[in-house]
Amino acid sequence: MSWKVLITARTLDEVGQSALKLLRDAGCEIVDPPKRGPLPAEVLEPLLPGNDVVFASTDKFTAQVLGSAAAKQLKLISRWGVGYDSIDVPAATANGVVVAYTPGLLNETVADCAFAQLLSMARRIHLGHLNMVQGEWKPVWGHDVHGKTLGILGCGRIGQAMARRATGFNMRLLGHDIAPNPEAEKLGVRFVSLDELLSQCDFLSIHAALTPENRGLIGEAQLRRMKPTSYIINAARGALLDEAALLKALHEKWIAGAALDTFITEPLPKDHPFRTAPNLLLTPHLASYARETGERVSITAAHAIVDLMNGRKPQFVVNPEVFGSSVLRAKIK
Repeated sequence: MSWKVLITARTLDEVGQSALKLLRDAGCEIVDPPKRGPLPAEVLEPLLPGNDVVFASTDKFTAQVLGSAAAKQLKLISRWGVGYDSIDVPAATANGVVVAYTPGLLNETVADCAFAQLLSMARRIHLGHLNMVQGEWKPVWGHDVHGKTLGILGCGRIGQAMARRATGFNMRLLGHDIAPNPEAEKLGVRFVSLDELLSQCDFLSIHAALTPENRGLIGEAQLRRMKPTSYIINAARGALLDEAALLKALHEKWIAGAALDTFITEPLPKDHPFRTAPNLLLTPHLASYARETGERVSITAAHAIVDLMNGRKPQFVVNPEVFGSSVLRAKIK
């Protein structure tokens, strides 16, 4: 048996050679699209005919795409990474498509990046660098990090990894989560209401998964509750923040600044007002871009493909209930 695997995850171009070898050695046929993802639904759908798997970026697998004739051969979406909010999982299940992902592998890497953003923004490292390369010698005043209060919005695996880093800076840890985690409490996180978190934190680090219920969770009312000396770090999902409200907060100095790695629209449009906003550090969704971790994620996502192709359930599946479905497209031994 040989499956055709459409590769939309652009990360494989740099850290996916071992994963691609694994797929080829297993007999898979690699299909390269004209352009890597993330792909919008209207670009993704025409690429699907004849393919058994998508080794996926954050492509838009809408219900329409998953239910289309173009996707009738699709058996598996293997996501490079942990986020799957771009996939209509109920629709995938209803059409017998398995959704695999790679939870746990990106925790430390994303937390490394988020804490680096926190430090860089607070101490204005990016501005110092820009001044230097422009030939200036112009120290910039920032804020201390040690001893301050870190508010963690979403205290799952990545939020807890962020908390561990903060303890080395003697930071006070506050958390907010719809399901407070005892493991986070063992790290010293005290769970409080969202209002208390916002009003007390010096740094707000966002690590919640995006759901329909929390889209735009941090809007104007929430930003106005924060201190004028506080910062926001978002390495989770852009849609958790109301971008228009954040722009207003930065221009009117309700907060001291923000560091963003994720955005509602990616890539960020060239004319987006974030590009000229004050006190804003921007990075192109690179929190998971560490080579060692990237190679492990690539291999894990590839193993999910090989396992299912050979009749085995992948280790990490978003919708395990699909295996009990009469419309399951893959054959399990």
